[in-house]
Amino acid sequence: MNTINFGRALVGGLIAGVVLNIGESLLNTVVLGKQMEEFFRRFQVPPPGSGFIALAVVMTFILGIVMVVLYALIRPRLGPGPKTAVIGAVILWFGIYFYTGILNGVALAIPPNLIIIGMVWGLVEYIVAALAGAWYYREA
Repeated sequence: MNTINFGRALVGGLIAGVVLNIGESLLNTVVLGKQMEEFFRRFQVPPPGSGFIALAVVMTFILGIVMVVLYALIRPRLGPGPKTAVIGAVILWFGIYFYTGILNGVALAIPPNLIIIGMVWGLVEYIVAALAGAWYYREA
C-alpha cells in the first residue's frame, strides 16, 4: 500500500516518544547526572530549567512521530517489521546523535568516554523506540 496511516503513525510516534523521553531522562539524570553537573559548573552555566525541559520533552515527542513516519516511508521498500524499524532508527541516530555528538563533543571538549556512553545509549534508545512505534503502526 502506498499511503501512510497518519493516525496510527501519530499514536505510534507518541509511543516512541514516551520511550525516547524515558531514555533521555535516565541518561541525563541517572547515567550521566554527575558528569552533567560538572559540565555546568565547568562552563559556569545554570542547569536547564523547566522551560528547557518542557521544550525538550515536546521536541522528543515530535522526534518519535518523525521516527514512525520514517518507518512508514521506508516500509514499502524494505518490508514491514523489526528490521525496517531498526534501519529507520539507525538513520535517525546517525543524523542526530552521531553527527551532533561528535561535533558538540569536540567543540565542548567532552571526554571521549562520555561521548561513547551517550552514543551507545542513544543507539539502543532509538532502536527500542522505533520497535515500539513500529509495533503499533499499520497501514490499514
